[in-house]
Amino acid sequence: MEGISEVAKSKQQLIIEEWNGSSSTKLFKTATIFASPSLSIHRSGSRFNHVWRRVLQAFVPEGFPGSVTPDYVPFQVWDSLQGLSTYIRTMLSTQALLSAIGVGEKSATVIGATFQWFLRDLTGMLGGVLFTFYQGSNLDSNAKMWRLVADLMNDLGMLMDLLSPLFPSAFAFVVCLGSLSRSFTGVASGATRAALTQHFALQNNAADISAKEGSQETMATMIGMALGMLLARITMGNPFAIWFSFLFLTMFHMYANYRAVRCLSLNSLNFQRSSILLQQFMETDQVLSPEQVSTMEHVLPMWTTSWISKDKLLHMRVELGVRVSSLGHQEMMDLLHSSAAINEKAKYLLVERKGIIGAIVHKDSSAADVLQSYIHALVVAKMV
Repeated sequence: MEGISEVAKSKQQLIIEEWNGSSSTKLFKTATIFASPSLSIHRSGSRFNHVWRRVLQAFVPEGFPGSVTPDYVPFQVWDSLQGLSTYIRTMLSTQALLSAIGVGEKSATVIGATFQWFLRDLTGMLGGVLFTFYQGSNLDSNAKMWRLVADLMNDLGMLMDLLSPLFPSAFAFVVCLGSLSRSFTGVASGATRAALTQHFALQNNAADISAKEGSQETMATMIGMALGMLLARITMGNPFAIWFSFLFLTMFHMYANYRAVRCLSLNSLNFQRSSILLQQFMETDQVLSPEQVSTMEHVLPMWTTSWISKDKLLHMRVELGVRVSSLGHQEMMDLLHSSAAINEKAKYLLVERKGIIGAIVHKDSSAADVLQSYIHALVVAKMV
């Protein structure tokens, strides 16, 4: 949108200011025109700055940086770096996979290579459906963890492709295992990306952020493909150089992913963030900010936190949505006796099973009732 925002007129002077932007809240001055009595134009900023601003508009959301959250820039920087390392490694793994299939060998048949590729893709599709079935509802609330897990699974898939030429007798199994691993990556990465886009959007500009994310990925892809082709050519026929390059880039990829998710300060509550807030409030009588909670949040999968004290992972001692049919006879009797002391307006019951506080929620309970039951269970777990 270009137009005249202000006209100041006197007997001998006319001043016109030119502003540019997509809306009234996202304008910047581009030029000032003077007529007194000769016409003169003074452009705001140098021509280089004007061109640079135009180029930047293709990669950052409109109104940047005010239109996104403060953690957008550090996350995108680390995310672009990890994506760059991924595309470079893709060239190495694809080269190994094509070699294992038989590309370039006279003995290889087209139908054999086609069937192996089809089996690989079919395994990935089935894996994606199964992963969505079991974990689809858990991706929004644990976007940080699943974002990290998605890229780790992608690393595993690439490793399987690189290993495939070393095990020709088990080629189909190794390739299908790698495809299965990458299928988890596709589902988890896409779902968590949608959740993070909503988090970054401050002005209902999720679509714009998503579009600019595509531009950033395209640029990273082109650079990564060029560097990957160069690396593949340099390391061709040198297994040590190939493996050293792959492992080095994989380690950097894992580090960049960890730094990216650590940059995020999500302002929504999940099981872990709720327990961190409650614990700190009970111990210090203070309510933490999202930034403070993010520094205390564990982003690694739960099976990697077995060395951490259970007192620091209070949410691990609470189970929400326990089925009554899963209770034992004694637990059922304890529940019936304790239900008489519960407030009649409460739409949940709490039961203790082997140190775990379970919450049984009424079928007509609202979101507030579910949250109340979870907080109550956390308090009980903290005091037990």
